Amino acid sequence: MMLQTQRSENLFQQAQNYIPGGVNSPVRAFKAVGGNPLFIKSAEGAYVYDEDDNQYIELINSWGPMILGHRNAKVESALQEALAHSFSFGAPTSREIDIAKLIVEMVPSIEKVRMVNSGTEAAMSALRLARGFTSRTKLIKFEGCYHGHGDSFLIAAGSGALTMGEPNSPGVTKGTAQDTLLASFNDLDSIDRLIVSNPDDIAAIMVEPVAGNMGCVLPKEGFLEGLQERCKKHDILLIFDEVMTGFRLAPGGAQELYGVTPDMSALGKIIGGGLPVGAYGGKQEVMDYVSPSGPVYQAGTLSGNPVAMAAGLAMLKQLKNNLQVYSQLKRTTADIVEGFKENMRKLNVSYTINHVGSMFSLFFTEHPVYDFQSASASDTKLFGAYFQEMLKRGIYLAPSQFEALFISTAIDDSMVETIVRANYESLKAIH
Repeated sequence: MMLQTQRSENLFQQAQNYIPGGVNSPVRAFKAVGGNPLFIKSAEGAYVYDEDDNQYIELINSWGPMILGHRNAKVESALQEALAHSFSFGAPTSREIDIAKLIVEMVPSIEKVRMVNSGTEAAMSALRLARGFTSRTKLIKFEGCYHGHGDSFLIAAGSGALTMGEPNSPGVTKGTAQDTLLASFNDLDSIDRLIVSNPDDIAAIMVEPVAGNMGCVLPKEGFLEGLQERCKKHDILLIFDEVMTGFRLAPGGAQELYGVTPDMSALGKIIGGGLPVGAYGGKQEVMDYVSPSGPVYQAGTLSGNPVAMAAGLAMLKQLKNNLQVYSQLKRTTADIVEGFKENMRKLNVSYTINHVGSMFSLFFTEHPVYDFQSASASDTKLFGAYFQEMLKRGIYLAPSQFEALFISTAIDDSMVETIVRANYESLKAIH
């Protein structure tokens, strides 16, 4: 069917006069899939509605946090109650204690936690703390893993694992880039070479335990354990960026699912219940190095905002010890993935699907995807055509081959059938 998108088109034209590129986050511009972005007006459960009143089953869920669907009743009620007491204080509140206690109880690595306002803030703050605690300067990150737009994280790959990073965004200085070392995801040998070449200089290894920003890429067996062993041996702090995976893959995140406990964790998305919240936490001896307990400074007027804390607290209470939520998410996602695979086989389409819990990605490549290089071999032009065909059939996907999809409990069996049927028809249309 042809979508009526006149109002979204008009809004995008207006937006470009006042907002760089017409959007406030680059992937929203649809440049990776063609066409112009849809402007969303409202959402309920598993559906979003655009300004032209088109309805879509969506598989983004605000990039992860709407794990229970849009407008979850308990979160909405908590927000209404909090709003009655004003919107911001810039002073301590009891809810900050409540949510901190809940996070400590749920996440294996966290003994103390500091609230911030975004996943980017969480990752930046965790890295600064790691450098302050270890009195070392260098970070190992993985090509294709995204930790927000902090300067230390916007580093492109060099010509090999021993090569210092080069900035891949103007405004990032070469001095900053030189403190970031690049390794290959799922490649422990690349880590070993960097450690040997930078003795006693590496403060931290930061990794998405399940990558979500080169598409969904899973850790190979032994990879996370190998990182932990090397960090312990060389007094390096292991930081899990669980902004996407935290509370989504299990109540305690990927670290609970895989049984590997890092020294620190960066969190976001779900802990805000849809509002802008992040957090970082870890062992007490490390976290007590943060001001005012210790010398590493980090602050924020809106950190621990009472409205955001109310939303996050209501969300986490519904997830703690709730095996039914996670079994439902796992079953629903598996049904979608198996339906997609069957469609691919029927139509003789080359594909790879990576899938864990309620996260998955469809790559248009016949080869396994296990790192940035293998993900980059996907047919992005074909994905763009697929995205547009799915949109026509009322399915809203992430507008990039290199973004994971996130399932919510609001998707029922009839919706699964609709999604799988749309997948078949879309693949047939582009082949």
